[in-house]
Amino acid sequence: MTTNIDLYPAIDVRGGRVVRLTQGKYEDETVYGDDPVNIARDFVDAGAKWIHVVDLDAAKSGVGTNRDVIEGIAHVAEGAARVQVGGGVRSVADARELARRGVSRVVMGSAAIATPQLVTEVAQIVPVAVGLDHRGGEVSVDGWTRSGGRRIDECVALFPDAAAFVVTDISRDGMLMGPDIDGLVALTEVTSTPIIASGGVASIDDLVALRATNVIAGVITGKAIYEGRFTVSQALVALK
Repeated sequence: MTTNIDLYPAIDVRGGRVVRLTQGKYEDETVYGDDPVNIARDFVDAGAKWIHVVDLDAAKSGVGTNRDVIEGIAHVAEGAARVQVGGGVRSVADARELARRGVSRVVMGSAAIATPQLVTEVAQIVPVAVGLDHRGGEVSVDGWTRSGGRRIDECVALFPDAAAFVVTDISRDGMLMGPDIDGLVALTEVTSTPIIASGGVASIDDLVALRATNVIAGVITGKAIYEGRFTVSQALVALK
């Protein structure tokens, strides 16, 4: 049973800029800044102990064109916060390169679902969070374009070496409609691996509700911060 929730302010990077996609749609993009490293610095200065970075270009193409940006974020976080990176992490080589650039944990989604053993291999190099993106409990892969053929509660048993599960309710991602707290809590009942909630957080009340479960280990939030619903500092207080 967890006693506190880690906040993961999110920085989604595309073409070197900070953006947010609505429900993962690249054609529905909002740009929030041209300097991801400076935004990361602001998050760290506000007290964040983790930064969650998604390389949207790598997620789409498999090519890590934003690696220098990621290294810059890891540099400004060094000694104060850890950096978790997802998007296009599909191989041991990808993970090794990110670890070399200062990343503390990688997030593997589609590649993990396709080849669970890959998580065990990567975990020898750097801690791995498995991204479980789902619609109504059914896991989606390949940029949320197709079903992974498994239910989320079945997937957790496939990854004994996962450091955490990042659980995204696709229907809520970028929609500011609140997290699926009941679904998240139910998942904690079938695994002892930490669960990180992602998608839908819209208010401080949502954070308080996640905190009140006493079983959720972390929460990723991006759009609510960028839209001014709350600050990183306010979120950290709510999650204590």
